[in-house]
Amino acid sequence: MKKLEEYVRSIPDFPEPGIIFRDVTSILQDADGLRLAIDSMQECLKGVDVDVIMGAESRGFIFGMPIAYNLHKPFVPIRKAGKLPCETISQSYELEYGEATIEIHKDSIRPGQKVVIIDDLIATGGTVQAATKLVEQLGGEVVKIVFLMELAGLNGREKLKGYDVASVICYDGK
Repeated sequence: MKKLEEYVRSIPDFPEPGIIFRDVTSILQDADGLRLAIDSMQECLKGVDVDVIMGAESRGFIFGMPIAYNLHKPFVPIRKAGKLPCETISQSYELEYGEATIEIHKDSIRPGQKVVIIDDLIATGGTVQAATKLVEQLGGEVVKIVFLMELAGLNGREKLKGYDVASVICYDGK
């Protein structure tokens, strides 16, 4: 069986010279790669007491949903602002060029619930840092954060200090 890293397509000089883009779609397009990715991320949750799985739009949905299904846990989507139909809470965060806002339903997390956040990639860490604030605002506890890939050169873990963070694949660069 291939290693998960072998399913990742690396595209040099995208979106700009000197950057190597790590393409997750090449994992999704291969049944064995997809299974390996989900199983590997789920393995990071062995022994973790969890009540709720959350996934960040949109690739966090792709990986978080099957993990929630496998563990028989509810799934909470973290969406871009304006996409959820009921009452929400929101958190803004800095992007490289500007700002973004994410939201969750106000009733999606109950006080005391143990939450795992799933996403495909940690780069600068801003999206998931904002997600942790949403969970905590509703009284939940983030017990684990799992990424498929990590770009260690962007120091995203710095924004998530104090949280239990795991990544399946770690790339040294950006």
